[in-house]
Amino acid sequence: MGAARLEHVTSTETAGQQSGNSSAEPLQRKEQPDQREQRAPERPEEQAGREVTGRDDAAPQFVLPLVARLERAAPPARTDALETAARAVLVLLSDGRAAGDGEWAEAVRKWQDSRIRKVVRRARGAEWRRAEALPGITVHGGGAEVRVYPPVPLDAWPKDLARLQVSGTELDDPQPPGPPADGVPVLWLNPALEMSAGKEMAQAGHGAQLAWWQLSEEERAAWRATGFTLAVRSAEPAEWEALTRSGLPVVRDAGFTEIAPGSCTVVADHPALRRALLPGG
Repeated sequence: MGAARLEHVTSTETAGQQSGNSSAEPLQRKEQPDQREQRAPERPEEQAGREVTGRDDAAPQFVLPLVARLERAAPPARTDALETAARAVLVLLSDGRAAGDGEWAEAVRKWQDSRIRKVVRRARGAEWRRAEALPGITVHGGGAEVRVYPPVPLDAWPKDLARLQVSGTELDDPQPPGPPADGVPVLWLNPALEMSAGKEMAQAGHGAQLAWWQLSEEERAAWRATGFTLAVRSAEPAEWEALTRSGLPVVRDAGFTEIAPGSCTVVADHPALRRALLPGG
């Protein structure tokens, strides 16, 4: 496995903007020739390792919908929701319906061949029951529930998802999350940034996807066997700069909402990717 640096430029639009979407464009990634259905194709600027500043919007744009269940009486803890959203992205990417000739494969290919936009919306009560009736996968955390759907055209959402709200996805942790367990993949959040829970859920999903793209088939299978165990934590301020320069996958935001352009939001720290950075890895 190579130790090439992987970054993504992302943009997130929240309440009051277009569909609350978060999108990512690739900069550089490891080749996985037998996994075309699981990644976007390499572009010349990616191979050169240069930041992608232009956008190819000529092709139809697809978005990955995620819906978080937020009941008034029992909202999930923030970290639980972030981790569950990240796992939901991985569950969809690894699902047989998203690969090969699966029923979702064409939509997933189109989504990954242009931009990997993600939209996080919220639902409760009857809204959640309608959302859960649509084709997708519900992923459970400690108390969080997130349903992920196959990608849909940006301008052709199912009506029961289109009517759901983007705003209001605000959550807290009753207690600060403890340190991640040894050997568990960690999505490190930039400690200097303040983001809404919905934006952080989308960013965590981006980070998980970048890690997935970099892993071998054996490493993916091993992660899937754990149920995609992972942790989302805020990095120590003194360690953040080193993380962004470590060679691990980095999510970089375009800064259309909430944060400044070019802000690094997430570093995807998977043990297998760390091993690949070692001499001889």
